[in-house]
Amino acid sequence: MRATGRASKLTPRRLRDASIALAIVPLAVLAGCGGSSRQDAHEPEATYRMRVTRVSFPRLQAVARPVKLEIVVRNVGAETAPKVAVTVDSLTYSSRYAALADPRRPIWVVERGPGPIANPPVESQEVSIPGGAVTAATKTWALPSLAPGHATRFIWDLVPVKPGTYTLHFAYAAGLSGKSKARLAAGSQRGSVTVHIVGKPPATHVNPKTGKVVPGPYIPASEAETS
Repeated sequence: MRATGRASKLTPRRLRDASIALAIVPLAVLAGCGGSSRQDAHEPEATYRMRVTRVSFPRLQAVARPVKLEIVVRNVGAETAPKVAVTVDSLTYSSRYAALADPRRPIWVVERGPGPIANPPVESQEVSIPGGAVTAATKTWALPSLAPGHATRFIWDLVPVKPGTYTLHFAYAAGLSGKSKARLAAGSQRGSVTVHIVGKPPATHVNPKTGKVVPGPYIPASEAETS
């Protein structure tokens, strides 16, 4: 093609054709992204027999003192469960303060959730590592498939930040889309535990001889001898 050195003049017809061409491009891009497959397409519609063999959570806690929540789930059925998912409700409460962008306020701060640490670590999670079992649902954690007779352990590192008496509610499942269900003892799929959080942390100090944190206020040796 020979260059004429003159800019082509855009007629109304050419403008219309260009607009149509630009409109087709995004549609083609969207058509190639993701397709129409469902998220739960490969999740079996079945019920798996599970047993919660351990729920460990201190019944008495204190603000700013880290605690661990541990839940152990065993597959007591005859088939391998595709996943083991635990939803922990009531980690937050709804505040009535009008100026908040999000009314959900923490009762416990999740320092780390269940699952292995990402390798390499995620740069945006240098302080609080979520653990590899996080899901798109902010209250649900899921670990891989569980064979019959085997158990899996969920551990959360939590920090209480709000005093009061609270009940944590747990829901168990064998998948993330609602098709694979977990049936626990007596047909239940839920559990709960009630704890009390005190507003003043108990006194502790660092033992100068061992470097360990121990209960009680620090009393220098000179004062201990005179008392």
